[in-house]
Amino acid sequence: MTSAIAPALPARRAAGPWIWGARADVAIFGGSALLALLLAALSPALSDDDGALPSWGWLLFVLAVDVAHVHTTLFRTYLDREELGRRRALYAAVPVACWAAGAALHLASERAFWSVLAYVAVLHFVRQQIGWVAIYRARAGERSRLGRLLDDAAIYAATGLPLLYWHAHLPRAFRWFVDGDFVTAPRIASLVRPAFGLWAAILGAYAARAVWIAARGGPANPGKHLVVATTAITWYVGIVATDTDFQFTVTNVLVHGIPYMALLWAYTRERAREAPRTLVARIATGGVLAFLATALAFAFVEEMFWDRLVWHDRPSLFGGPERQGPLLGPAARALVVPLLAVPQATHYVLDAVLWRRRDTGKAQARALGFTGSPRASA
Repeated sequence: MTSAIAPALPARRAAGPWIWGARADVAIFGGSALLALLLAALSPALSDDDGALPSWGWLLFVLAVDVAHVHTTLFRTYLDREELGRRRALYAAVPVACWAAGAALHLASERAFWSVLAYVAVLHFVRQQIGWVAIYRARAGERSRLGRLLDDAAIYAATGLPLLYWHAHLPRAFRWFVDGDFVTAPRIASLVRPAFGLWAAILGAYAARAVWIAARGGPANPGKHLVVATTAITWYVGIVATDTDFQFTVTNVLVHGIPYMALLWAYTRERAREAPRTLVARIATGGVLAFLATALAFAFVEEMFWDRLVWHDRPSLFGGPERQGPLLGPAARALVVPLLAVPQATHYVLDAVLWRRRDTGKAQARALGFTGSPRASA
């Protein structure tokens, strides 16, 4: 999501600053962070001996959350015939452009392909947190330019310091996609200490301003503060304070994927009421379980193709013989790997477009709580 949401949405009509209600918002944003931190603390007992993500963890956190949340975007786009007709050129051009750009990169350098995809993904993760803060700022009716700058600075500090630390301490026990996708930059190690000071100063200034506003009787915005706090804590714990694949995965994907899936479920319900004859509406009649099962089915099929054609590391789950070497040659990989990456690359691109002002229709506005008080049940 992008920070363009906040100025674009209609004035708040529902009482209170929450998106779906205090209980739901705290459960979705705070609950996902609390679960991630609890799992990270239990990592010695839950992870493999070297801190790696076990098979059950891959199924729960990677397949069912990280990959599945990408496919929930389908409910906002490709599963809705009316929406497809409204922006046919966009929805046709984006995946084709993603594949073509990816194939060109992969042909030039396989490492360059994974590096570009990794950095685009990082930007997507950071900007989603900016977007949540923007929504809460709009709901609370905050119009201060200084406030917006400090909000954005808080998120960039909360995510930027861990990323800087990560780059200064490569290799880590975890990676974004594949080994070597982040550029090694040991020379920036000298920037880490002053960056810690800047990180503390920005987050301290954010907290001080929140206390000052509350002391003056200004509008409370607990949802925004919750997003900023959970972002700072989970990114620090998962990247700086710990160094295992299990701990990074749970703190990375749960806080990102669960709220997004909740938003898309809220949108799916509102869109089903608006257009009851669409495929989206038919799936919505099955409730949240049908919604999640559909996303999980797409995720499973995607990962099956990844495993059968590229990785070959989960034959017990996806079938096929175990292979020691690659199935595809360099030229074939340059065509197939970017094709398999199209769902996530398309998700990154469309996520920066769909939530902007010109795309905020009635169903989307209601899903964000601006024309009523829908309750999330995801």
